[in-house]
Amino acid sequence: MSGLANFQSRLEHLQSNKLFETVVIAIIVLSALTIGAKTYNLSPGITQALEWLDTGVTLFFVLEISARILSERQLLKFFRSGWNIFDFTIVVASLVPLEDSELVLLARLLRIFRVLRLVSMIPELRLLVNALFKAIPRMGYVVLLMFVIFYIYGAVGSIIFDEINSVLWGDVAISMLTLFRVATFEDWTDVMYETMTVYPLSWIYYLSFIFLTTFVFLNMMVGIVLDVLTREHQKFDLESGEGEAGEVHWIREHAESMERRLDRIEQLLVERNRET
Repeated sequence: MSGLANFQSRLEHLQSNKLFETVVIAIIVLSALTIGAKTYNLSPGITQALEWLDTGVTLFFVLEISARILSERQLLKFFRSGWNIFDFTIVVASLVPLEDSELVLLARLLRIFRVLRLVSMIPELRLLVNALFKAIPRMGYVVLLMFVIFYIYGAVGSIIFDEINSVLWGDVAISMLTLFRVATFEDWTDVMYETMTVYPLSWIYYLSFIFLTTFVFLNMMVGIVLDVLTREHQKFDLESGEGEAGEVHWIREHAESMERRLDRIEQLLVERNRET
């Protein structure tokens, strides 16, 4: 049992080694470059070499994920982490053989997603992805409000501008697509000038829409993401003991420890005074 514990501790030490993490990241990048190289017309010799390299990368990933699983004291603890499940799924999916003609397309597509393992390997990228997913529920209300604005402006545009250009304003759905073009500033002035030939004040319609969607709602989206990202940074600093949040947590813990010691000293002094 001690031998197994020693083996697991060595695996844990290997995973926490910065050099090993760098090697894993380099292999992930190499895997991505290999997949990209296969999209070019290459000689049979280079193609065969890339196949061998792909097999070696797959074998390395299998050994690496196996080491991570074996290093856990409890197997279920490994699968409690969403990132571990993500890595395990990516590695298992890459085991689909390329030789099978029916699965060759699926196998190549699954191997593309191996580059996503960079997200799980680099803490900063994990931080960004976690912040993005946590911001989605709050962003949903902004998106819903944006849809309402798009729908209102789309209905108005379809009613007023349909006679000018039915291709752009034929119905509500097409009008909303046109407004999306306006919101992304894709030749939106051509659309505006076309309607201004009939309705000179139609610029109010476009500018008010751009102000609401681009300046207001887009900034609200950015604000939500920045707020969640700031909280995630504080949480990361707190867990790692780094940054301002980590320092504040360290000071708070030591202050509480000092208070407990002072309380014990005070109790000892009170007991001695009673004895005397």
